[in-house]
Amino acid sequence: MTLVDVRTPDPKRFIPGATGDWEVIIGMEVHAQVLSNSKLFSGASTEFGKPQNSNVSLVDAAMPGMLPVINEECVKQAVRTGLGLKAQINKRSLFDRKNYFYPDLPQGYQISQFKDPIVGEGQIVISLGPDRQGQFEDIEIGIERLHLEQDAGKSLHDQHATMSYVDLNRSGVALMEIVSKPDMRSSDEAKAYMTKLRSIVRYLGTCDGNMDEGSMRADVNVSVRRPGEGFGTRCEIKNVNSIRFIGQAIEYEARRQIGILEDGGSIDQETRLFDPNKGETRSMRSKEDAHDYRYFPDPDLLPLEFDDAFIKALEADLPELPDDKKERFVRELGLSIYDASVLVSEKAIADYFEAVADGRDGKMAANWVINDLLGALNKLGKDIESTPVSPAQLGGIIDLIKAETISGKIAKDVFEIILNEGGDPAEIVESRGMKQVTDTGAIEKAVDEIIAANPDQVAKVLAKPTLAGWFVGQVMKATGGKANPQAVQALVKAKLGIVEE
Repeated sequence: MTLVDVRTPDPKRFIPGATGDWEVIIGMEVHAQVLSNSKLFSGASTEFGKPQNSNVSLVDAAMPGMLPVINEECVKQAVRTGLGLKAQINKRSLFDRKNYFYPDLPQGYQISQFKDPIVGEGQIVISLGPDRQGQFEDIEIGIERLHLEQDAGKSLHDQHATMSYVDLNRSGVALMEIVSKPDMRSSDEAKAYMTKLRSIVRYLGTCDGNMDEGSMRADVNVSVRRPGEGFGTRCEIKNVNSIRFIGQAIEYEARRQIGILEDGGSIDQETRLFDPNKGETRSMRSKEDAHDYRYFPDPDLLPLEFDDAFIKALEADLPELPDDKKERFVRELGLSIYDASVLVSEKAIADYFEAVADGRDGKMAANWVINDLLGALNKLGKDIESTPVSPAQLGGIIDLIKAETISGKIAKDVFEIILNEGGDPAEIVESRGMKQVTDTGAIEKAVDEIIAANPDQVAKVLAKPTLAGWFVGQVMKATGGKANPQAVQALVKAKLGIVEE
């Protein structure tokens, strides 16, 4: 990979040091486990959480004479991901052997792709913001390549006092290694990149993106330099499994490197690990180069070849991706860029919103999903998949507001009841006597009583008509929030002789 600097130094991203400003350079290698029922070169299951060494075939255990056979679905998933990254799809690619010894790699080599990957250059657009003016900054991050490779197993060091055990359930599981260009210039950009990449593969259905289960993890390359100078020596932070940890690891590592350079030292190219408990990185080993792995074409696998028809068939079946969906929400539903960005951040949220908005006012649906539903789920520590309020129930609340059966305040109460107890919104409103009062006679009586009881406030309103809202609030309070707010406001103004300008 030839390093090319495509970014103009931006002072707002500089890191101040003791001797001047520094710029951090970040690239990422993301390992995304392919969603498939079986492994890359064997028929063994990929189901998570199975007993140790139960998802292991003779191929995965590297028994003598066992030959790998490519899983076509894994190839399709890699191509789908490449298309989602707007990347070049290579119709001919090669599998290589990456040679190194580790106890959880039974073959003594990993089948990967080196010079000829299945996917070439692409791009991801990330958005930072909003800033104080409510504006977003779109930044294009280049993708260098995506290649297929098999995962290693897992060493278990806490099962015995003097021995380590090996679990080969992950051995041979298909991974997509998605390599970015060194185009990121802050921890916020890196977190936004990882968030966007995870969102894309989830929309595509090519990886579940569950970082806590290890099905998506990142190797983060970090270097620092004086603004305008060439790239510095990078260190790789291995296997970071949380977006929050990615940000913390970059912040620490950049400061560590700046401190060394400002003290007159030099950076050693090495692989490091991030300790989330201490919030720091520590040295793991010196960084290997490609020649250390002695790559050579795998003699057991033919070149992987397919034609344009294969690619076009997959492209025709792609779902609407986050950027396209966001643009449609803004264009067709009139949503703000911020609201649209929140709603498309996860496919499950977007699907929920579209079910609620179907046939209803898009802006109102967005407000309820973002402010009420997602806010409540956040407090409960739940995600959208485990929401106790279905799209039909939330849509039913919106329908009752539109029909003026309930006011906005009553709707909040109905939402809380459904959140905690469940039920049909219309039945809840009917059975609990929560219907909005639209009888102007009853509302007029309440308005007259409030005005008669507050002559001092009347005088203030006559002097300053904008204070009329106080009376509206008192009437709503007196009617338990059931009065129609528009009717209350109109009657208050009429009774006080306030003329609309």
